[in-house]
Amino acid sequence: MTDACYLPLTSPESAAEGMERFAPTEHVLGPWGPIQHGGPISGLLTRAMDRCAPRGNARLTKISVDLLGPVPMSEVRVGAQVTRPGKRIEMLSAVLEARQTDGSWRAAATASAWRLANQPTDDVVRRADAPLELPEQAPDLSTVDVSSAWSMTGFVNTMQWRLGAPGGQPGEPTVAWVNLKLPLVAGEQISGIERLMTVADAANGVGARLDPAEFAFLNTELTVHLFEEPRSPWIGMAAEASVGSDGVGMNAAVLHAPHGPIGRVAQNLLVERRASVSA
Repeated sequence: MTDACYLPLTSPESAAEGMERFAPTEHVLGPWGPIQHGGPISGLLTRAMDRCAPRGNARLTKISVDLLGPVPMSEVRVGAQVTRPGKRIEMLSAVLEARQTDGSWRAAATASAWRLANQPTDDVVRRADAPLELPEQAPDLSTVDVSSAWSMTGFVNTMQWRLGAPGGQPGEPTVAWVNLKLPLVAGEQISGIERLMTVADAANGVGARLDPAEFAFLNTELTVHLFEEPRSPWIGMAAEASVGSDGVGMNAAVLHAPHGPIGRVAQNLLVERRASVSA
């Protein structure tokens, strides 16, 4: 078993095209079937943008990832570029392509990000959300009664979990803290922003309010706003889903570090009754 989400496979040809190639391991398997979880995909796209024309006095502050369809458990390649350069504000974009059974490549996910210049604002720090304490002792995911419809193998099992408030009623989010136990890419030290974007997609499962045995609620994207860099391996999520009357939902969460909230994530959801239930 490989202790990483992806193995690097970059060839001279793909490097010349500005693309990096990766082979997925069993750790990227998602809960909805034999496809890659959106979390590691988001991590790879973020990694590409964060490393594209990096600047020491600026950082990524808003990242949007669009999942164009199921990503098979096959080789992927990722590339990024600066689409709007600037001294104080610049935009980046990235694309992840998946290898098809016939050997061709298909765009499977895209991303965009804003990179903003930094300056000292320690004297005016303000957090709109209340902090959440990282519990030293809390139930682990393995001790919680989870629907049998969820696959607990693959990516979900690569994270260490500490569960806080169960939530349930409107206005009462579910609180969970997660720590990615494996590197995103084998042989690399994962950065704080890569770690956060790799686990942020799990907010959909944390905030779920529908039984996955009866409903599928796949997120087609995720958008993360960060007003502060994550500096701890532990990322907290206070997440809750809303479901509309016509098969569309939204999951939203406040993202936390042990010292306080650092941003928010929102996800667009396609809500569908499972065929076995509606038949």
